[in-house]
Amino acid sequence: MTDNHSIDSFGTRSTLETVSGKVTWYRLERLAEAGVADVSRLPFSIKVLLEALVRGENGREVIKEDVARLATYDPSSPAAVEFPFKPARVLMQDFTGVPAMVDLAALRSTMARLGHDPERINPELQGDLIIDHSVQVDEYDSARALAANAAREFERNRERYEFLRWGQKAFQNLTIVPPASGICHQVNLEHLGQVVWRTKGETGDVVFPDSLVGTDSHTTMINGLGILGWGVGGIEAEAVMLGQPITMLTPEVVGVKLFGSLSPGVTAADLVLTVTKMLREKGVVGRFVEFFGTGLANISLPDRATLANMAPEYGATCGFFPVDEETLSYLRYSGRSGEQVDLVERYCKAQGLFRTDETTEPLFRETLELDLRTVEPCLAGPKRPQDRVGLGEMKEQWHAGLRAPKARQGFELGEDALGARARVEYPDGTEGELRHGDVVIAAITSCTNTSNPWVMLGAGILARKAVEAGLRTKPHVKTSLAPGSTVVSEYLREAGLARYLEELGFHTVGYGCATCIGNSGPLPDHIVSAISGESLVAASVLSGNRNFEGRISPHTRANYLASPPLVVAYALAGTVDIDLATEPVGTGEDDRAVYLKDIWPTDEEIGEVLDTARSPDLFRKAYEGITRSNETWNRIPVAGEAVFEWKEESTYIQEPPFFRGMSEEPDPIEPVRGARVLVKVGDSVTTDHISPAGAIPPDSPAGKYLIECGVRPEDFNSYGSRRGNDRVMTRGTFANIRLHNELAPGTEGGWTTHLPSGEVTSIYEASLRYRESKTPVIVLAGRDYGMGSSRDWAAKGTHLLGVKAVIASSFERIHRSNLVGMGVLPLQFAEGESAENLGLTGRETYTIPIDVGIEPLQALEVEAADEEGATKRFKVTCRIDTPVEKEYYLNGGILQTVLRRIIQNQ
Repeated sequence: MTDNHSIDSFGTRSTLETVSGKVTWYRLERLAEAGVADVSRLPFSIKVLLEALVRGENGREVIKEDVARLATYDPSSPAAVEFPFKPARVLMQDFTGVPAMVDLAALRSTMARLGHDPERINPELQGDLIIDHSVQVDEYDSARALAANAAREFERNRERYEFLRWGQKAFQNLTIVPPASGICHQVNLEHLGQVVWRTKGETGDVVFPDSLVGTDSHTTMINGLGILGWGVGGIEAEAVMLGQPITMLTPEVVGVKLFGSLSPGVTAADLVLTVTKMLREKGVVGRFVEFFGTGLANISLPDRATLANMAPEYGATCGFFPVDEETLSYLRYSGRSGEQVDLVERYCKAQGLFRTDETTEPLFRETLELDLRTVEPCLAGPKRPQDRVGLGEMKEQWHAGLRAPKARQGFELGEDALGARARVEYPDGTEGELRHGDVVIAAITSCTNTSNPWVMLGAGILARKAVEAGLRTKPHVKTSLAPGSTVVSEYLREAGLARYLEELGFHTVGYGCATCIGNSGPLPDHIVSAISGESLVAASVLSGNRNFEGRISPHTRANYLASPPLVVAYALAGTVDIDLATEPVGTGEDDRAVYLKDIWPTDEEIGEVLDTARSPDLFRKAYEGITRSNETWNRIPVAGEAVFEWKEESTYIQEPPFFRGMSEEPDPIEPVRGARVLVKVGDSVTTDHISPAGAIPPDSPAGKYLIECGVRPEDFNSYGSRRGNDRVMTRGTFANIRLHNELAPGTEGGWTTHLPSGEVTSIYEASLRYRESKTPVIVLAGRDYGMGSSRDWAAKGTHLLGVKAVIASSFERIHRSNLVGMGVLPLQFAEGESAENLGLTGRETYTIPIDVGIEPLQALEVEAADEEGATKRFKVTCRIDTPVEKEYYLNGGILQTVLRRIIQNQ
């Protein structure tokens, strides 16, 4: 927001001198002078929200009372106050950005059909879309891997990229960064993030804290730079771009006090996995986490970014680090201008947003402490990022996990299956064997760690020492390096370390998310045959942030998160069935056993080459003209129409049905009667289980549809790349190969039992049959339903399958919001109750008493009639949390609401 319509009831507007001239700002300390409140000890993150309200007060979206309520925020016991927040900008990646653009294009089509100007649909806030999720690791362990994968990426995604090029021209305030440029979060950290935003106002430039929301849950990474941001659903992000504020409840802020410093050999990856476990056990879902304490002086900004990145894994809305001297240092060496660094320093110090070791500690709802000296090397897995495993405990836990029940994150193998071995014939004529725990994917990937020079240089030094010791990567391991930006490649090359990583197979395969999002590419046929033939539990080790079931590869049932140096170490060992603290990594020259301690990089060794990664020139070179840097992208022809020309034959881009037949007035809300359960699941079902992701099996409903459209299986691409086609995505919703639908016992994947026929069929086919019989459907779920990425299609697909309501024990924040945004009603069992202890089998018919009078957090009574006609009634809470969400629901969704507002305001 600028000062164009600011009322400024409390007289906060001020002038600040900077090296580039005077600017206008809104001074929070004047709230105390106005008798409102002393805000000096509020958490830094709350001050950012408060400043946005002060600056945005306009008598409509933001009123005087909104400012006063948040200014009197009680950190120890904050009232659940609703307020609007309009960030400075929106960040998108292409998996979520393409469907967002498809929705915007569909809104233009709808405006035209309703007889209104389609160009009224246009982003008001700055949006940046970075194409980083489409590269797949097809070729690896080769100097030509980067070029080959990039060429294949363009071949697969031509239709999507033509559509994005159209959007780049058709919409204002939209910047698109082409493929092979970097990962959105790292580009955001290294280039887009300004810390202090500057815009034109009526009386000159206005400055305020940079802030954003993003269509990826790891948008939180930017909090490491002192920029408040978090992930939202693509649906919500679209509304924000169209000028709608986010309506939110006052967050509770948990302070995490850090002190001491990390021990030698301990990395930021070890720290973040420790913090993730600690905060998951504490329970911070829906809360802000803010780091403070003297330990911050011992944590580099890339380390902070690593911690902030993993906020979704520890369940928080964000993990915020205030601006300090380390922030300024990072801005300088990452190539930001001297004028920008001066503005950040002057503004943050004047506004009370600058932290030093002498700063009075903010007040928090609760405070946790962590002595950095207690952090030890570790991994996380085999199925969840919060399941930390100490490096020395790895072998013991692996063996226990093979026997443990699946419900406890194990694999439940019988004694006769524990020693299974499979013979492998390699293409070069040599032979070997695979066992449970053998690492078949080792990937240095994802923004989590590739943004961090310390661990990346550490991986390079470990590789150098390993090569010099005569070690080589095991032949069954698929190795890859997918940096978050081209800066990484440059400093590894200048440090003389790139060639050692390449000797071990870690050639650069692309600049994108790759393995971390399931784009690991196919494993060699001889490896797949060995795994499938003996039902082996093969493993992957990656430096990413997500390792949920079925995400990394359909052939790796065990997936571990680790630092880049450990990824290289496990590629050398070739198995997770090893204690790297006591057993050798491998045998080097002269048959000498080589241990991890022999090749592990020391802090001094990393420090000697660290300055190669801190050259402003490297960053300026990487980002100068980045939007025009890809010549293949530049050659894509651009259509010039204001309304997109949809093509019926396209298998990538289709006009979604969300707005077809929409009128200028909403349809009435009616009770849900006679509903059947389409899906019944337990605890911790993630958006990876719900949303289509990864490879598209040929025998799945989505695969069969593509074959009918003339697409060969080798050209299927991934679900993520086809998010612009609802016909593919609806068929793939709830089709994850590891989904356990309790309505289809004994199956894995997208199966259910159609009722009352009792026929086991695909979830998609069952949904069609229910639609034909005009039978509404619902979902029953356990705790933490929808945990994971901010996937809009987890809600969109649910809606398109005809689901009217989801009844769960608890919801993750983003998915609950997305369900409301798609007109799906989230309902929460009463505390201590669940489908299990209520005796609900999922074979009942359900009645839910809702109408236009539904209220936020209202108690409702659901009626469930079993197959014998006996009826159970139980209480649920309506998880429409705010009056604004009620408006969205009554309109059929957030975008329908926005469209009707735009029409009414013409």
